[in-house]
Amino acid sequence: MSEEYKNVNFNEEKVGEYRKMAEELVGRMTLKEKCMQTLNWAPAIERLGVKAYNWWNEALHGVARAGVATVFPQAVTLAASFDEDLMEEVGSIVSTEGRAKFNNQQKYSDHDIYKGLTFWAPNINIFRDPRWGRGHETFGEDPYLTSRMGTRYIEGLQGRDENNLKAAACTKHYAVHSGPEDIRHSFDAKVDKKDLYETYLYAFKHCIENTKVEAVMGAYNRVNGEPCCGSKTLLKDILRDEFGFEGHVTSDCWAIQDFFKGHMVCETPLEAVALAMNNGCDLNCGNLFENLEEAVKQGLVSEERVTEACVNLFTTRFKLGIMDGQKSAFDSITFEESDSVKNREANLKAALSSMVLLKNDGILPLNREKINTLGVVGPNADNRRALVGNYEGTSSRYETVLLGLQDYLGDTTRILYSQGCHLFKDRVEGLGRPDDRISESRGVFELSDVVICVMGLDSGLEGEEGDQGNAYASGDKKDLELPGMQNKVLSAAFESGKPVILVLLSGSALNIGEAKEKAAAIVYAGYPGAMGGTAIAKLLFGEANFSGHLPVTFYNSVSELPEFTDYSMKGRTYRYMTTKAQFPFGFGLSYSDFKIKAADARVYSEKNIEINAKVANDSDLDGRAVLQVYVSANEPGAPKYQLKGFKKVLIPKRTTKDVVFELSEDALEIIGNDGKPFIGKGEYTVYIGLSQPDEESTSLMGQAPIAVRVRL
Repeated sequence: MSEEYKNVNFNEEKVGEYRKMAEELVGRMTLKEKCMQTLNWAPAIERLGVKAYNWWNEALHGVARAGVATVFPQAVTLAASFDEDLMEEVGSIVSTEGRAKFNNQQKYSDHDIYKGLTFWAPNINIFRDPRWGRGHETFGEDPYLTSRMGTRYIEGLQGRDENNLKAAACTKHYAVHSGPEDIRHSFDAKVDKKDLYETYLYAFKHCIENTKVEAVMGAYNRVNGEPCCGSKTLLKDILRDEFGFEGHVTSDCWAIQDFFKGHMVCETPLEAVALAMNNGCDLNCGNLFENLEEAVKQGLVSEERVTEACVNLFTTRFKLGIMDGQKSAFDSITFEESDSVKNREANLKAALSSMVLLKNDGILPLNREKINTLGVVGPNADNRRALVGNYEGTSSRYETVLLGLQDYLGDTTRILYSQGCHLFKDRVEGLGRPDDRISESRGVFELSDVVICVMGLDSGLEGEEGDQGNAYASGDKKDLELPGMQNKVLSAAFESGKPVILVLLSGSALNIGEAKEKAAAIVYAGYPGAMGGTAIAKLLFGEANFSGHLPVTFYNSVSELPEFTDYSMKGRTYRYMTTKAQFPFGFGLSYSDFKIKAADARVYSEKNIEINAKVANDSDLDGRAVLQVYVSANEPGAPKYQLKGFKKVLIPKRTTKDVVFELSEDALEIIGNDGKPFIGKGEYTVYIGLSQPDEESTSLMGQAPIAVRVRL
């Protein structure tokens, strides 16, 4: 976190003014008009000067589904940067492009879906199981990392103007939601209060308290019997009363019809509408709230509640400055600010900052003068879809790995390319025999000095239920293996005796099998965005330095995991797992040689902790180190340790920097079985290092974090 960072504080007096304007406007509407405004495709009310507005827009990692925009790395890949400031910068660029497109669309009276300023992002669910297809939409498996990256992305989207929202962000999917996709419309997530508050609600609470995020989206599933979009416990008791949320709540799309079609908690559309509206759902993505007027007439919903929902919604529109007669500071953003050269440069910076070096036996960085022929093999080498993940925009240019390397090397080095195999089928050509590209691949291996194998997944294999025809279990993964013939191609590469660099493009953890031992180097590139290929080339050849760290655990097999439908955190993620990870959460190498030379911690002001660390770069290459602070409490049932602080720090070559962390009281909190936080008496262990303090990280990093014990 930069020293200059401060939370956004929207002008409360102005908020009150906007709410009064909303109350006055809604007070002039008929019941029918009010009911229709609770649909995501809210129609115009011409007599009141209200334009049509579609609330549904997406901006997970760039303005999505509305034409050309900067396509940043996918959310989980951005999380690998461990860089809060970068997240806010990306969010700010996304909202600038959103305004640029919105201002242009309004000029031509275009009020279609994906054309508004209410962005249904970020997704701050916890990536608790690597099989979940939508995990790459999240910021990974850790609640603290998710809360910080989510907070700063929201602040980038919503902006730092005290009087107007630049765009309206939405935290989703509330709550306890992370698969399986194929049963989400009927699934009841059973969770105890400890896991609920410690894991599933943590990021929601902190994003709401730190940013005044404008919207919250309910999830499809039930939680302990209550459908999320109609849950009194979640929407009233916790969200409004406990967390103090003041914005509006939207359903996920067509989720309310699941009340009677999947969850069977009611029998009719009218009952479903009443359950959602009465428990605090203000906006229906879908069409079921077309029944809202009838529900009011039958006494199932009060008109006062409908009025309240509309006031919540129109307060957002007034905050955005898009109502009739309003002027906004953001009206001057022009269409040419979308997909600009400056934004593409920022996209490249984001990709460079997010890629993770998992192994390097010394082959990297590559020396172009010593490579006459470079082999590039694999189904993701020239796969645009593997750059972007889902909920994506359209880039004006896509730099695949192959194109990035070709552009970077020019005519100085011969590049031999083979697709190697289909991404998941046993052949590329439908009429061919299995392994129809293996002979071509072997020819590439034979003639190459170094081979880069580009493997993994794309959003056709992991994603949302039914989204873009995902080839596996409604978007979820059935296992952690490289699909199709990819392992066979990798084995052939190793058999060739040539140095092999494995580049993984995926949005989730994979078992890479023999490659961990046999590959000369391994890079996890995630879904690196439209500039991903350029970034990979610069990193492999040493023009840039690696600084990403894993936001998820790489397991060896699904056999190590609890059942997918089990929402207990026991045995899950680095905080509770008992097995040895293939690659641990928080792990990442660099070309620089960083060392934690010294660290100490002291308790001050009762329960706050100040940590001082000396970090050295003992190499001849500038680099950015990710310092991580983990806290372990000596309490039964507490996690092994939890990430409670991180900073990304530029450390020039042959220098040492002092880095200071200040942990507030909540970093020491433990969640009891009743869901309530408490601070234990006695000793805590604080770890300061470049990774988590597990045995595998220590082995891979060649050093352990420094452990400091503090007593309260």
